[in-house]
Amino acid sequence: MQVDFYHLTAQPLDRVLPRIAERVVETGARLLIVAESAVQRISLDKLLWTYAPESFLAHGQAGGKGDTLQPVLIASAPEPANGARNIAIADGVWREEALGFDRAFHFFDGDRIAEARLAWKGLADRPGIERRYWKQGESGKWEQAA
Repeated sequence: MQVDFYHLTAQPLDRVLPRIAERVVETGARLLIVAESAVQRISLDKLLWTYAPESFLAHGQAGGKGDTLQPVLIASAPEPANGARNIAIADGVWREEALGFDRAFHFFDGDRIAEARLAWKGLADRPGIERRYWKQGESGKWEQAA
């Protein structure tokens, strides 16, 4: 199980998450995006339809008729009604349930850095978990820092 910690410094979540979601879907996999706030979920829903003028990312919000068909599903809890094996934690709040997936993307900014550090340390000695810490360099490019 792989957990990727993404420290958002140079670019906000709206610039980073759609690209990660695209890559997951391009491999034929599915993604569950988790955010507790209904306001953030609505914002993410709009974002995935409009983030690039030349494309959109097919998705839905959990609780709809076609949840099982969605390549990307936005939900308030880590319950993959779409059968996703990848989870993106969009609100910066680590959830232990993420460990039930094959891969977790944990996005956080400066407001959530202390919590992210606790999650990082808490996963250090857990068997079968590979942790990666990504930060944005001065050019804005992602660099693996740990």
